[in-house]
Amino acid sequence: MKLEKIRNIGISAHIDSGKTTLSERVLYYTGRIHKIEEVKGGGDGATMDHMELEKERGITITSAATYAVWKDFNINLIDTPGHVDFTVEVERSLRVLDGAVLVLCSVGGVQAQSLTVDRQMKRYNVPRLAFINKMDRTGANPYKVVKQMREKLGADAVMLQIPIGAGETFEAVIDLVKMKALYFDGEKGETVREEEIPAANLDEAKKMRQEMLESLSMYNDQMMELLLSEEEVPLELIHEVIRNACQNQNMTPVLVGSAFKNKGVQPLLDAVTTYLPSPLDRTIKAKSWEDPTKDFPLKADPKGAFVGMAFKIVEDPYGQLTYMRVYQGKISKGESYFNQRTQRKERFSRIVRMHSDKREEIDSATAGDIVAVMGIDCASGDTYGQENKMCSLESMFIPEAVIKMAVMPKDRTSGDKLGKALQRFRKEDPTFQVNTDEETGETIIAGMGELHLEIYVERIRREYKIEVEVGAPKVSYREMPTTGVEFDYKHKKQSGGSGQFAHIKGKLEPLPEDSEEQFVFEESIVSGRIPKQFIPAVEKGMRSMIGKGTLAEYPVVHFKVHLMDGSYHDVDSSEMAFQIAAKDCFREYFPKTKPVILEPVMLVEIEAPENFQGGIVGDLTSRRGIIVSTDTQADNISLIICEIPLSETFGYSTDLRSLTQGQGTFTMELKGYRRTPSHVQEEVIADRKKQKEDKLVGAR
Repeated sequence: MKLEKIRNIGISAHIDSGKTTLSERVLYYTGRIHKIEEVKGGGDGATMDHMELEKERGITITSAATYAVWKDFNINLIDTPGHVDFTVEVERSLRVLDGAVLVLCSVGGVQAQSLTVDRQMKRYNVPRLAFINKMDRTGANPYKVVKQMREKLGADAVMLQIPIGAGETFEAVIDLVKMKALYFDGEKGETVREEEIPAANLDEAKKMRQEMLESLSMYNDQMMELLLSEEEVPLELIHEVIRNACQNQNMTPVLVGSAFKNKGVQPLLDAVTTYLPSPLDRTIKAKSWEDPTKDFPLKADPKGAFVGMAFKIVEDPYGQLTYMRVYQGKISKGESYFNQRTQRKERFSRIVRMHSDKREEIDSATAGDIVAVMGIDCASGDTYGQENKMCSLESMFIPEAVIKMAVMPKDRTSGDKLGKALQRFRKEDPTFQVNTDEETGETIIAGMGELHLEIYVERIRREYKIEVEVGAPKVSYREMPTTGVEFDYKHKKQSGGSGQFAHIKGKLEPLPEDSEEQFVFEESIVSGRIPKQFIPAVEKGMRSMIGKGTLAEYPVVHFKVHLMDGSYHDVDSSEMAFQIAAKDCFREYFPKTKPVILEPVMLVEIEAPENFQGGIVGDLTSRRGIIVSTDTQADNISLIICEIPLSETFGYSTDLRSLTQGQGTFTMELKGYRRTPSHVQEEVIADRKKQKEDKLVGAR
């Protein structure tokens, strides 16, 4: 397969925008499957949602990979989840893809998770097309969605198609590039019929085409000149300008359709192959092993030395399956390659192409391929290479866990099995964390949200046949200093033999609340007042203490230590003495910085019939929520956006259902951390104190 004919794309969107339905249609039209299954409503469930839980709940939990052939292009496709709880699946998929399709609902428009996906695409510089789906829904308005894309995403969204009709009357799309109407005939819309544009739509189509050309001319002088001299713009030039502007991420081409009604999918596939980049068009960022400050040049060349990235790990009955993107060179079945992190040489015993959960054995894979490898033991994000110590590829961004709960097996004998299950899930999902509470010995799991942990608990029950008891969810609070304080601390110990002496002076300060940094250590020691070899020990001592603050033993954030002065003893000073001095100094002086407790705040988006709006807003306010906006959409559906502390959202789905007679839905994602009001802070501290006392009683 020629590299310029390969497209590695992902489908990402907000919940229920129709990603999996669209993937199903893509597989059908490319001949990969011969029967369309729906996400909801009986049948075997969508091809890409292969887990039992996905079929039952009608949601995507894990990203699934497949490949298809459209015309003479090979498309590797990854369908990703929409729920923010499974955001790492989107994160790691976008990390290895060359292009993406951002699916937006024609009624919902740009929603909370659309913003997150947009941020992720920008983080990994992934060019994208936008597909406005669900044009058959009542209240569908693609022009409003394009306006939202410009306002909320800051994207230069340019419509390449407009619909004929909307909602019940949606019947076809107008291609503004070719100026043709496209109809989708046949039982499953498999035949695309090109016709002249109906007279009723011609004026609007001409106006929209002019707008499209004017937007595109901003990226090309030749096109600008042709428009100014009122000459016809050649088709080839339009395609070239769209392709370049899209691949440089200056512009987002917008297409419309309805995957469920089988309209608009084939032109989307044409746009994917025409405008999105091949592996040859992408620059790959890698750092040299010898000198991490230097870039390591990589290009999608099958003849080069192999470099690839393990981006996802799945355990199955036959061993570990490692999804890998080959960036350079070639891999062959039975050959051995080096894990650049562990420097171990590992044998790729089998290479398979994935089609959701089915596999197809292959002998080799070359640059640009996305395959799965069996027989290797690695972590998500590891780089593999032909030689040892070649380079390391830029790793993925892993968001922090915001919620935790205790899990324990009902049956004491299942402890080992539970340990195995948790170890496996931790390896597969970097946002799922497992640790043991030092005082109680309880196993604590932490994740991105209630749904995230609920799914894992359910998987433990089903896949490992272990009955588990689950503690109430707990919030991951943080502690932050609010005022600077100068410290002057001397550690002196003399008890026979060599003593210990360390003296440190400086300042503890808060960092701005919006700073990315959680801990900063600075030193301005002059004329050797503290020898250079002891300064890292002070940092190490301070760093070891920020895991537990003095208020309620929560991690400390936005904290700066400035070491300015001190003294030492020729005989009694040591690294250990300075480390102990730093720890004791933290204990004594941190409470003087007037620390406060920060709590995670969620951005919640609620959709419900308008007549329930008053009750919902009242309930949110009682939960310490701050209403950001309220908006009425088509069908008298009210959209409420609100910021609410995570601690107030537990069990909210049940409460919302009872408030709206089962008609309300909501989605949420982490907005950031915010100071708690003083009365809540007192409750959190008292609760933490009580937990500690209960643990001590239990331990006795």
